[in-house]
Amino acid sequence: MTGFERYALYYAPEPGALADFGASWLGWDAGAGMSRPHPDLPALPVPVADLTATPRKYGFHGTLKPPFRLAPGSTPAALHADAAALCATLAPVTLGALRLARIGRFLALVPEGGEEGLAALAAALVRGLDAHRAPPTEAESARRRAARLSPRQEALLARWGYPYVMEEFRFHLTLTGPLDPATRDATEAALGPVLAPLLPRPFRIGSACLFGEAPDGRFHLVHRYALTG
Repeated sequence: MTGFERYALYYAPEPGALADFGASWLGWDAGAGMSRPHPDLPALPVPVADLTATPRKYGFHGTLKPPFRLAPGSTPAALHADAAALCATLAPVTLGALRLARIGRFLALVPEGGEEGLAALAAALVRGLDAHRAPPTEAESARRRAARLSPRQEALLARWGYPYVMEEFRFHLTLTGPLDPATRDATEAALGPVLAPLLPRPFRIGSACLFGEAPDGRFHLVHRYALTG
């Protein structure tokens, strides 16, 4: 649990077919802490390694509380204890399904159905563990502002260290980096039939996972907390 430069609370699929595919697709198994060979999908327009270079280091996940450095006075053990206690008070969330979707230039998995419960879960984790978060550096804030944030996103960045939380939260499991339209469309067509039998219906989030970023930039699954509230 020690030796990580940043921590985050993510959704990561329980061990099974979807988790295995996600680790192979990205080429990084955050649970095992090791690289994985990419799947052989001949219909893809470019190699999987090129499609997934940007999201690879994070592992297959959906963000609940974005990555943060520990605040002065916090420790990994204290973060773990508070995360475990908080997750014990939070209930599982069930949505209609996961589906493959375009988010701008990216491809990702997104949920179907009302997301109020999922948004509330993420907000509870953002708020409940905020005492462990160090403020972003000036360089980190400037990098976020380069995305032309709205006034509300600026306010969220100042308060919570990240602009896409609370009402700006949009849950997704990233599958690719930014792609040109033709590559994105061809990748979507190739991925759709492969993913279809793996996507859960209904989609249940029964746990939240503490991830840690190693010095090499790769994220590792540190602990899975059951949502038992």
